[in-house]
Amino acid sequence: MTEQSAPATSGPPRARRTVARAVGAAVAAVSIGVAAFGSITSAAAGGDPTTSVTIVAPAAAGGGWDGVARSMQQAQRANGIVNSVQVVNMPGAGGTIALGNVARLEGQTDTLLVGGTGLLAAEVQFGSAVTHDDITPLAVTVEEYDVIVVPADSPYETLDDLVAAWRERPGSVPWTGGGSFDQLVVTDLAVSAGLDPADTNYIPSDGGGEAIQALLNGTAAAASGGYPDNIDQIETGRLRALALVAQQPVEGIDIPTAVDQGYDVTLTNWRMIAAPGGLDTAQRTQLTGIVRDTLRTPEWRDAMDRYHWTERIITGRDLDAFIDEERRRIRGLYEELGR
Repeated sequence: MTEQSAPATSGPPRARRTVARAVGAAVAAVSIGVAAFGSITSAAAGGDPTTSVTIVAPAAAGGGWDGVARSMQQAQRANGIVNSVQVVNMPGAGGTIALGNVARLEGQTDTLLVGGTGLLAAEVQFGSAVTHDDITPLAVTVEEYDVIVVPADSPYETLDDLVAAWRERPGSVPWTGGGSFDQLVVTDLAVSAGLDPADTNYIPSDGGGEAIQALLNGTAAAASGGYPDNIDQIETGRLRALALVAQQPVEGIDIPTAVDQGYDVTLTNWRMIAAPGGLDTAQRTQLTGIVRDTLRTPEWRDAMDRYHWTERIITGRDLDAFIDEERRRIRGLYEELGR
């Protein structure tokens, strides 16, 4: 465990119609989520966080942020940390819709927001008017590692093999990934390998499962994706793991790190819990304590094993400094992509 703490469009008509339907569905989903969220928070505004809490997952059910929210809900209920815990899913704009809605609840202590690397990246990518400076970060809780994978029958046996082919003809090695975070990892690898990330042939996929299918059907030659999303395919031999994206080797994961192979790529998918802005020291301390108590429960430990999370707890002033550092790092990667 690592703990750091301190005091407290263009295109054919059919394509346009498809896009329009997708956007309409997303807007409808967001509207439902916001409405539900508004009714919950208005009923419990200003309440005691040990009595009732709403945990907002800034994405649809089933993803990583949702997993964190529902694992916290289960742990808090089972151990009497909070009497009533509700989870609200609020997808849209990479999580910045949820960010904006939680930020509007300034001074309230009965709402928590799940975030992390992806939400910070969305803030930068979309130029969000509401930022992490408008909320109260409480704690980084866990991190999840990406893994660089290729199909089992790929000619690339090592990360060096893949990079050599990529360097020789950048557009001839199509990459994919399940989200914006995965593309940032590919960008970081390109920079470390001396390649121009803007020349990368990157095919975005809608989630880890779609990215795996792109590899298996030959649409993509390589991918960066979350270890939990890829472990089954690696263990069954359908995918070959070339590198783990982590600062150092991880116990229980027999995959060499990119760092150990000479590539300084260490961006991790950390997960954070935050609250609305405008909280005083006592309120932030109380909420941080609730999060800490949750992380000590057997239910949370079970979730860590189930999702292959690695514990990393950062709180207080160290957390504020960490977020500032990560924001600069992510902004630099988007600049490398020309965005």
